[in-house]
Amino acid sequence: QVAAASGHTVVLVDQSAEILKKSTKGIEESLKRVTKKKFADKPEAGAEFIEKTLKNLTTSTEAAAVVHSTDLVVEAIVENMEVKNELFKTLDKFAPEHTIFASNTSSLQITKLANSTTRQDRFAGLHFFNPVPMMKLVEVIKTPMTSQKTFESLMDFSKAVGKSPVSCKDTPGFIVNRLLVPYMMEAVRLFERGDASKEDIDVAMKLGAGYPMGPFELLDYVGLDTSKYIIDGWHSLEPNNPLFAPSPLLNKLVEEKKLGKKTGEGFYKSK
Repeated sequence: QVAAASGHTVVLVDQSAEILKKSTKGIEESLKRVTKKKFADKPEAGAEFIEKTLKNLTTSTEAAAVVHSTDLVVEAIVENMEVKNELFKTLDKFAPEHTIFASNTSSLQITKLANSTTRQDRFAGLHFFNPVPMMKLVEVIKTPMTSQKTFESLMDFSKAVGKSPVSCKDTPGFIVNRLLVPYMMEAVRLFERGDASKEDIDVAMKLGAGYPMGPFELLDYVGLDTSKYIIDGWHSLEPNNPLFAPSPLLNKLVEEKKLGKKTGEGFYKSK
């Protein structure tokens, strides 16, 4: 959406026509919300903006078939190293030599993904934050093999889609999640020890630190399974790092399929 709205030609690829239909509808709805604010007193200009943006967007279920005419591939599929590597390996065969590959992963090593291709110098991390149309931040992740030209192109692209890019080396969680995930885990440990209630911890962090959501609200929003997946991955990389230690309570909730907002219950029951 943000790439198409800023004048880029975009091909959105997913596994089925049904998903793509739903995605396009979602983008259209999101654009309507954007135009309500952006063109409050100019409804005609708003309608034109939506039409123009949607013209920049086409869809396909065949990634290998459309990649030959792209300058940039941004992957945002399931957080699974093997599945991502398979996709990149395939696309690497069909993409032009100049095409830059980027992953939107929030927790996997970019270097390992780059190694599944023959374009390690044209490979980097491009981590957008949810919801992307609202959030201004993009983390641009440079591996030891990423060329300066690739890095600069991605910084320029991030600015061209109206974002504020920050740069980070290929370290677990990059900047935001490296600080945010251990903070959320510490909140769970504080609660597990019985030092404070989850409600009081949430209120304390909202009013004391100015956070829009408390750690337990945030965990429910992110998804307890996603948070567990990230911490388990880091724990296997650095088993002696106490910040990456698993939490029995988090594991129990995930086992009981209480995954947060998406299942209607996590640390809290959602209405």
